[in-house]
Amino acid sequence: MDSVNDDAKGIGYRRVEVLTGPGRRRQWSDDEKARIVAETAEPGAKVTDVARRWQVSPQQVFDWRRQARKALAEAATAAEPSFVPVVAEAPVPSPDAAPATVRLAPSIEVMLAGAVLRVVPGTDEALLTSVLRAIRASAA
Repeated sequence: MDSVNDDAKGIGYRRVEVLTGPGRRRQWSDDEKARIVAETAEPGAKVTDVARRWQVSPQQVFDWRRQARKALAEAATAAEPSFVPVVAEAPVPSPDAAPATVRLAPSIEVMLAGAVLRVVPGTDEALLTSVLRAIRASAA
């Protein structure tokens, strides 16, 4: 007697297993990855439970989480300026502070042939030139 359940060796089939779920090398979109990673960030969520629900390995979800953290860190460093701007403000004098000494305008000292010549800003160039020539001539 022939049976439909007999195989080539005459032993009947005992069990047939049907595999369901996504095939290997499933391509996940960035939106799906972000949704899965966001689920793992919710309070009380476990990565293994979320991975099982989405039919993906927990290692893959951990890798996506690491990539998301890295992308956030890179975005944060790119948004920050690479220098600190300098803002100059006039110091606010305190009422208890003693009056500051009056500063004189900066000057240049020229020591030539034993003479010291102090030049203040705004000195006439022609006058300065003639004085320097006179000092040099007297030294020679």
